[in-house]
Amino acid sequence: MTDRYDVIVLGVGGMGSATVAHLAARGVDVLGLERYDVPHGYGSSHGITRIFRLAYYEHPAYVPLLRRADELWTELESDHDRQLLYRTGSIDAGPRGDPLVEGSKRSCEEHDLDHEVLSSATLSDRYPGYQLPENYEAVSQPDGGFLVPEECIVAHVDRAHRHGATIRARERVVDWQPIADDGVRVETDHRAYEADELVVTAGAWAAEFIDELDGLAVPERQVLAWLQPEEPAAFDPEAFPVWNLQVPEGRFYGFPIHGVPGFKFGRYNHREETVDPDTFEREPTQADERLLREFAEQYFPAGAGPTMRLETCLFTNTPDDHFVIDTLPAHPQVSVAAGFSGHGFKFASVVGEIMADLALEDETDHEIGMFGLDRF
Repeated sequence: MTDRYDVIVLGVGGMGSATVAHLAARGVDVLGLERYDVPHGYGSSHGITRIFRLAYYEHPAYVPLLRRADELWTELESDHDRQLLYRTGSIDAGPRGDPLVEGSKRSCEEHDLDHEVLSSATLSDRYPGYQLPENYEAVSQPDGGFLVPEECIVAHVDRAHRHGATIRARERVVDWQPIADDGVRVETDHRAYEADELVVTAGAWAAEFIDELDGLAVPERQVLAWLQPEEPAAFDPEAFPVWNLQVPEGRFYGFPIHGVPGFKFGRYNHREETVDPDTFEREPTQADERLLREFAEQYFPAGAGPTMRLETCLFTNTPDDHFVIDTLPAHPQVSVAAGFSGHGFKFASVVGEIMADLALEDETDHEIGMFGLDRF
């Protein structure tokens, strides 16, 4: 006989692990299916650190979700034996009047977030690791920091297991179909399962399972660097907030030292390489390293020492860089969370709550209207 579940979650990375945990905690008989290990380094939920910030230049509508995500990360951490969220504060910087800086100010003002606007000189005096051009300014927000993504996934899976969830790693989903009783049948490379509801949180592979995402959730190769600082103390978490920075060379982001003996940073949409997630070049190249090093030498010279580590990951981008969180009009028993466009992991805790709502209630109290498929 085919095993039957209340809900199947396809993909147990950042979003999927949170979804399984929320469903299991509500007493749901849930199965999580993951093609790789739990956790793994092939998608978008690895790399030792992920930025958490409340000041959100992308759109002020994200801030209520971030506040709830913050509560949920804190709650999850209290139930886990390791720290998940490190508070460093956050910096959003760029030339005066730049959309990144103005958008960050707007989100803080609309949602009454504590913040300061700092000149470049004041920023450098307070945090010597930053050496930005004179005409730049920065929005400083004290609640930002970084999450440890692999540990967050472990914490969510541990919680799911304690509530009776079944999670199967190294089992690749090959297809799903609706069935006559308004449920779904999911085929893997091992066997078949059935469920009342299906949640697709498959990251860069989501469009392989959801036709509506074709051309709307596009994988992109991303590369991160860790460089040895010449002045390590200036890049410690106590002295160096996480940051986003707009410069003529693009938009960059970075972190203090944690887990690897180096200052970590990357360029959004690194070299703008749309890729197949199964066949792309996973090994960083000298060209990747050169692009990142040239940036560090100009804007963070005290951090631009020898290379400690290079690593690839995947973004999955939508045309407007906003998320897709929705149910499928033709198959309301199927919901999807995808297209997080390089800024999604911080939301994983609340996305899990939202996806559990959609699977069980077909609606959520969270405001997700801007993430609907119909906007395209």
